Amino acid sequence: MSGHGDLQELLRLFTSRKVPMMAAMGHIKALQAKNLRSIEQIAEAPLSAVEAAISDAKLAKSFHTACKTHGKKATKRAAEESTSPTSKKPRLEPHKRDLDYSSMSAEELESSLSLPLVEDEETIRKTTLVTNRAPLVLAFAVELLRFTMPEQPPSSRLSLGQAVVSANSRSKAISIGIEKAPPGGEEQVPEGQPKVRVLGREIPVLKRSGYSWKSDQLEDKATGSTEGHSKPESSSPGEKKAWVASQKLTSRASTFVAHAASLSSPSLRTSLMNGLMTDKPELETATHNAWALRTSYGNSPLVQEASFDDGESGCGKFMLQTMREAHVTNTLVVLTRWYGGIMLGPDRWRLMRECINDALSSRGRKSTLAGEALWGLDPENKTPSLTTVGMPIHRPEGARNYLLRSFGTAAVDGGGSETKKTLTAVSDEKQENLGRLLGALRLLYKSWAGVLRKDELDRRAWSWYVSVRPDVEAGPSGWGAKGHLNLGKILDLRRAEGSAGAKKLAES
Repeated sequence: MSGHGDLQELLRLFTSRKVPMMAAMGHIKALQAKNLRSIEQIAEAPLSAVEAAISDAKLAKSFHTACKTHGKKATKRAAEESTSPTSKKPRLEPHKRDLDYSSMSAEELESSLSLPLVEDEETIRKTTLVTNRAPLVLAFAVELLRFTMPEQPPSSRLSLGQAVVSANSRSKAISIGIEKAPPGGEEQVPEGQPKVRVLGREIPVLKRSGYSWKSDQLEDKATGSTEGHSKPESSSPGEKKAWVASQKLTSRASTFVAHAASLSSPSLRTSLMNGLMTDKPELETATHNAWALRTSYGNSPLVQEASFDDGESGCGKFMLQTMREAHVTNTLVVLTRWYGGIMLGPDRWRLMRECINDALSSRGRKSTLAGEALWGLDPENKTPSLTTVGMPIHRPEGARNYLLRSFGTAAVDGGGSETKKTLTAVSDEKQENLGRLLGALRLLYKSWAGVLRKDELDRRAWSWYVSVRPDVEAGPSGWGAKGHLNLGKILDLRRAEGSAGAKKLAES
């Protein structure tokens, strides 16, 4: 296999020739199939071997020549770097389209999502950024997960970080009146779905079954945080929940949700439903709370059934039919609807069926996590996912693109008229700024990781973000507004002798 560095350099050689990222991945795979796995092997191979892997003869020749001259350029760059510590870094290209995860190896995917990093304290301290709050939250989360969940690959950190940003932004938009709260509360994922806590917020996740990735951090233990990261929200054997819920479905202002619970006797229905209404009082504000139950006794083929429409015509009978088709017994289902004032016609039966089936299937869903790679779920996205099964996810390439373009340089006071920069120069400057921000955060987290539990580090990280985030106007006028952030403020929060900010936070 080609090394991590070779993969990145091969990708750079292709993308610098205006080859799209996905096409570049395909060319690299074709070269690997011909046993041309490194730049050195490609340079030493005859042109015909490269053309056999890359059908575009012009591109094959250009790429082959680039590999031949790469060694000479690398030697020259190394000599320059030894005398010039501020030599130019390779540019990271944003992704212009969604990646096809199924066609990429773990190494290829993680390499394509690399981020810049600068850890020179002097350079960081003199940097002042112009940014808004959302990408700063994303940067805080992505770098935090390196320490609190080191088993997660970079792609997962980006996805989980974007999930936090999305949830925070949605809550903020509702609180300042930009958006309206959905009927029945904000929860949009089925109960039983695994969740993790990042920056103090619980986010639903999806396991990336079979995804294998080796973390360098797991070897050096540099993350250092003591055990105690907040565990996934899953029920322990002694805390089994009586009710599980479906995903909420909304159509033309009507919202549906179903809840299911095991039932050993019809006489327990009233107490179970009272418990549900106590735990979730918002259900009592609904227009309809229809229910249906099916119970059997021992090995008897006889099944006792009962249902109630609660004003939703035909609903109870329909629920029983759906439960029969699923061969479900000893179960109580409550179907809730907030009526939006618009008749749905036949579509309401589809929505009801989806909610009932989702609630019934949720009862058997496992909600425990054991170090698997994760995706952050995107319950607000109703577009079907082409790369994952089930609900859409927060895509890591989108989060990476957001980071790469979000951190400009603050203008210097009294600096006179500023020379107009090219788009390429602005992009390079933003990447450099992102590297400095991530470097500042890594130095901050690293200083505390050895003495704080992981859950405590997660809690502190949010308070650190609040203390350094850009100042903007309160309310809707400040939504999306930009402000200044001096990276020295982040460095001052490190756990170090004489650091007043660190001492103050340590005592809080």
